Amino acid sequence: MRNLLGTAHLSKADALLILDTAEDMAATQQREVKKLPTLRGKTVVNLFFEDSTRTRISFEAAAKRLSADVINFAAKGSSVSKGESLQDTAQTLQAMGADAVVIRHPASGAPHTLATSGWISAGVINAGDGTHEHPTQALLDAFTIRKRAYGVDSRGRDLAGLRVAIVGDILHSRVARSNLWLLSTLGADVTLVAPPTLVPQDVSRWPARVVYDLDDAIAQGPDVLMMLRIQLERMNAAYFPSEREYARRWGLDAQRLAALGADSIVMHPGPMNRGLEISAAAADSAQATVLEQVSNGVSVRMAALYLLLAGHTDTTKEEQR
Repeated sequence: MRNLLGTAHLSKADALLILDTAEDMAATQQREVKKLPTLRGKTVVNLFFEDSTRTRISFEAAAKRLSADVINFAAKGSSVSKGESLQDTAQTLQAMGADAVVIRHPASGAPHTLATSGWISAGVINAGDGTHEHPTQALLDAFTIRKRAYGVDSRGRDLAGLRVAIVGDILHSRVARSNLWLLSTLGADVTLVAPPTLVPQDVSRWPARVVYDLDDAIAQGPDVLMMLRIQLERMNAAYFPSEREYARRWGLDAQRLAALGADSIVMHPGPMNRGLEISAAAADSAQATVLEQVSNGVSVRMAALYLLLAGHTDTTKEEQR
């Protein structure tokens, strides 16, 4: 695997390879000594042009547990804040001998540009670009769903037959985009649930149906209800009447939680707006997988870094371009 830029062009075989490798990584994290020597001598750069807590720390933990050297690069306080271009930053990292670059950027397509520009020879992992994609979040979500669905016997299994409803701010969510492509590739039946103003204009080619009523979606008996954060920082207009109205119509409250099947799970990529898209009762319930997602994220990102820097697999068409 040369780069991991998105899930839209990720094959089912490659997706399952990453998930199965993550199973191996998760097993090592149950040992007393969690650190592996696999990437000793390699340098991983976390290149974050947007604020992040979970993703950056997760990638840092994953790299360190594989014995890689880690450089954390934040745009704030760096030469980027003085006007340095992505090209100049990349060439600086090349001169430092970076083997892998984990990049989060507000511009959709920035990781693809970095990976295909020739500015840098390091492998590139997309940690979120604009409203485009966030592939490792989708992979850790799929890993979490698979573990909940199949338990210890999940290796090699896809998500065929599982029904997933993704609820909330679809318009601004790179998590929703990566998840709908990956989950569909793995065989899941995906439904998007949102107010009409928070659905992109043309989703006719997306592998998902769209509904506008959360109660109707819950009545269909989804196996997974994935709640998305309302991204107020990306909104420059009024997409719904008020936060109270949004919570009433599209928020997962205690009543809607009770209407879910007992075996259904509740997911959220974090950070959560408690009381807006999800209630405290739902976020802290036994059906919620929020903390499992965080824990599984380290194993999935260990797998991605391993396959990027030490493993061998066929590259996707997207990565060959």
